Amino acid sequence: NLWQNCPSCGNMMHHKDLKENLQVCNTCNHHFRMSIDDRIELLFSKNDTKEIELDKISDDPLNFSDKKKYKDRLKEYRKKTKREDAFVLLDTKIGQSNIVCGLMNFEFMGGSMGRAVGGAIVKGAKTALEKKCPFVIFTSSGGARMQEGIISLMQMPRTVAAVELLNQNKIPYIVVLTEPTTGGVTASFAMLGDITIAEQGSTIGFAGKRVIQDTIREELPIDFQKAEYLKDHGMVDIVCHRKDLKNTLENVIGYIS
Repeated sequence: NLWQNCPSCGNMMHHKDLKENLQVCNTCNHHFRMSIDDRIELLFSKNDTKEIELDKISDDPLNFSDKKKYKDRLKEYRKKTKREDAFVLLDTKIGQSNIVCGLMNFEFMGGSMGRAVGGAIVKGAKTALEKKCPFVIFTSSGGARMQEGIISLMQMPRTVAAVELLNQNKIPYIVVLTEPTTGGVTASFAMLGDITIAEQGSTIGFAGKRVIQDTIREELPIDFQKAEYLKDHGMVDIVCHRKDLKNTLENVIGYIS
């Protein structure tokens, strides 16, 4: 675990160098996934940041079991990540601006969206509305959580309704897309931002590239579903290097607040 190969250029980096460089390859600028704790440390001051407690919900509404019971999977990931679910909600500041910030945690079941994540986004929107401050979400997810079936799919219209509540009250809503953002998350709240920012090289899409190629029987561009491709085609407003992300957010929020 001391050394890591860059999947883009093959460069080998020591884990300390990778951490110092914000989990970005120092040869080709490939952005590795960043842990939620490292991202919070990068963007926010401890003194200005307070974690908002999420509402308690009952686990396993469908009594689901595959190779493991869903309840056992939740216990395993809670122990591993020391988080209750795949979303963290913060009352914090960026620059001089107060914001409510939500971050999806890919390390918790691939950042999948179930009732807990949907509920956290709704709570974040309502908190931003109460405080009259922008709501910023960092996405990183494989999509809906299959262990919750139709209940997880219902989080798509639920989160869209939360964003519409912000729109009606003229509360700024900013989305930062990180590696990867796919499935039902992309098909709902992730693509509804007033301003949509993407980290350099992030994979963003609904269905997988291979599935689309097999369906339409055509070869797709090499950079298909990458942040830069989506910006060129009008789906993303800003593509940003991780080291510039904090300043970019400060500037954007400063302009629209």
